[in-house]
Amino acid sequence: MSKPPLTPRMLSALFTSGLLTFSGQSFASDSLGQALIQDAKIKFNLRLRAEEVSVSTTQDRDLTSLKSRITYNSGQYLGFSTLLEVDNVIHISEDEGGIADPDGTEVNQAYIAWNGSDTTVKYGRQRILLDNQRFVGGVGFRQNEQTYDGFSIKNTSIADTTLFIANVYNVNRIFGEDSPIGDHKNDTWMFNAKYTGLDAGTLSAYSYLIDNKNAAIYSSDTYGVRFSGQTGKLKYTAELATQSDAGNNPKQYSAAYYLAEGAYAFSKITVKAGYEVLGADDADGQFITPLATLHKFQGWNDKFLGGGTGNILGGIEDLYLSASSKLGPVKVAAVYHQLVSNDSGASGMDDLGSEIGASFSGKVGPASLSLKVSRYHADDFSEDTTKIWLTAAAAF
Repeated sequence: MSKPPLTPRMLSALFTSGLLTFSGQSFASDSLGQALIQDAKIKFNLRLRAEEVSVSTTQDRDLTSLKSRITYNSGQYLGFSTLLEVDNVIHISEDEGGIADPDGTEVNQAYIAWNGSDTTVKYGRQRILLDNQRFVGGVGFRQNEQTYDGFSIKNTSIADTTLFIANVYNVNRIFGEDSPIGDHKNDTWMFNAKYTGLDAGTLSAYSYLIDNKNAAIYSSDTYGVRFSGQTGKLKYTAELATQSDAGNNPKQYSAAYYLAEGAYAFSKITVKAGYEVLGADDADGQFITPLATLHKFQGWNDKFLGGGTGNILGGIEDLYLSASSKLGPVKVAAVYHQLVSNDSGASGMDDLGSEIGASFSGKVGPASLSLKVSRYHADDFSEDTTKIWLTAAAAF
């Protein structure tokens, strides 16, 4: 199958023509020692979580875990700074089978940064969150976050415009370094341009060119546009993307992604409705999102991870409704998903299933507390499953 003529090298040249227009540096610290010690900041974070999974045909599973995070961020000297972040996860309960929160200690981020007045360059292990994390994210809900090894450049020298480019050579996945699937070697390019100068909203254009050396099935070229805005109490989002196989992917396919979403804020309740399609190319392949924060999409139950691809044979159409409000200091939300196959001829399925979820969150002193419940009802896909998460977090 023929590929789009726009190559990573050509895209890089287009982006860096604007990205490398530096207009100054920041000299916050008077000496290297001052930057590393006196002007440095250290933060501590704790997150305790109890998770319970109940599947209709198997034994219930549960995991109680505690994540401790320490983050060191130096001051700037001659525009340079560094960040080191280390996570430790311990299992308090023992019945953890099938829950993707491994125990152990890992370096979550470790990079050197250079900051000019409108440009930030990072090299090393870093967090990358783009747009709504539908295509590139950190899976921050899990105790072991997904981060990226490589370089990135962010530039705002053009009015109302943010340009981002990154080359990633390794993806640190949520399964941990001790897992055989915990690291994926890559030669992946990410390009994202965001323009906020329109009265109606924000326009983003992007290309994510994934070349996964460990899992060739993840290799894909994605090109898309996203528009989101607000008029009064009405918020709206529309997005369109196209994708084809890349690298050594054994499949040859071309598939599309569509999203239409609207939300309206009444006096006390915000109601949202959306329709998302991850399409399929018959049985040849389907639109995949292997770097996404998948837990945010297609229901909290994570039924449609697709082995980390974010889709299943025949594609997925997701019609969802949600309502959110505040009851005193407590934020409450309810969400419903109806999921069907995009190509029932390829998948052999029609109605995949439905899910209803509810969440409650608030603060008690320095602690953030949340309760989240998700119930998946299977039709043609998977099994009835209930998941419950109780989380307490604090930052110091």
